[in-house]
Amino acid sequence: MPDILIAEHLRKEYGAVTAVEDVSFTVQEGEIFGLLGPNGAGKTTTISMLTGLLPPTAGSAWIAGHDVAAEGQAAKRTCGLVPQDLALYPTLSARANLEFFGRIYGLGGSRLRQRVDDVLDIVGLTERANARVDTYSGGMKRRVNIAAGLVHEPKLLFLDEPTVGVDPQSRNHIFQSVQRLNRERGMTVVYTSHYMEEVELLCHRAAIIDRGCIVAMDTIRNLIGMLGGGVIHLGLPEAGDDLLDGLSRLPSVRRAGPLVSPPIEGSSPPAGGAEGSHAATRAPAETTVVQVETIDSRQALVEVIGLLNRRDVPVTSLQILEPNLESVFLHLTGKSLRE
Repeated sequence: MPDILIAEHLRKEYGAVTAVEDVSFTVQEGEIFGLLGPNGAGKTTTISMLTGLLPPTAGSAWIAGHDVAAEGQAAKRTCGLVPQDLALYPTLSARANLEFFGRIYGLGGSRLRQRVDDVLDIVGLTERANARVDTYSGGMKRRVNIAAGLVHEPKLLFLDEPTVGVDPQSRNHIFQSVQRLNRERGMTVVYTSHYMEEVELLCHRAAIIDRGCIVAMDTIRNLIGMLGGGVIHLGLPEAGDDLLDGLSRLPSVRRAGPLVSPPIEGSSPPAGGAEGSHAATRAPAETTVVQVETIDSRQALVEVIGLLNRRDVPVTSLQILEPNLESVFLHLTGKSLRE
């Protein structure tokens, strides 16, 4: 498939602060491409440069063959933008808002009515179309915001943190709408988020961005595969250097070392999450939690238990964490996606 979006060496400086530094990537037609990173990583600044809202300090971008800097109007007609902040008139109905935005794009008459009805159906708000936006829930307002970016039927849709602050029902509806647009209409989507599970669910490929730089970019499967077989957390009465060295030398183990912050009863699990855990028990406060990074978690578990049995070391807790995008990000940057 041809590339509908090309970004080459984008850079944005605000005085002495560099918000985006040398960002390059391409997006193919019909793809859902994720920009994944913590708050302040440079995702929104990158989107703003790609859509012509901010001029880059350096670098270039093309949308559907149009240079964003030299052919800004042509590029903008090809894409839709759904910003983080709501861009709606609260005292107007959803329908009136969408008609207004449609007219900005040159739509009118029966064509405008058709497009408004279509996008209201896509976001599931047909029955509430004539109610004022300020009577909507936060999630419903987000869905109208998405509809406004769709009303002119763009080829490429930018969704910038579309689920921030929404209720679970609206969040799931947004996911379904994105998948439907991509699957049924072939729409290309660039999706920014700091929620790794959204990008895992929706995107074909993703770029992990941190401090204005892309630190990794590949298919979701390949990004997760960077960590290999996953991580094992062991609760042990003690873990001296000799035991850690023995664990690290096992064939299916990359490295082993003490976990800096052991899990606490009732707290969230470490990177990787409970969703990916095959088994989990909590370690008592007096135990040492050892993190074992594996090449193959199943084989490593056999080897680890065998070593501990030979050394007569009891296991007080065990947790197997399968790798996901958040654990990949933690591995690459040393920080949580939500920082």
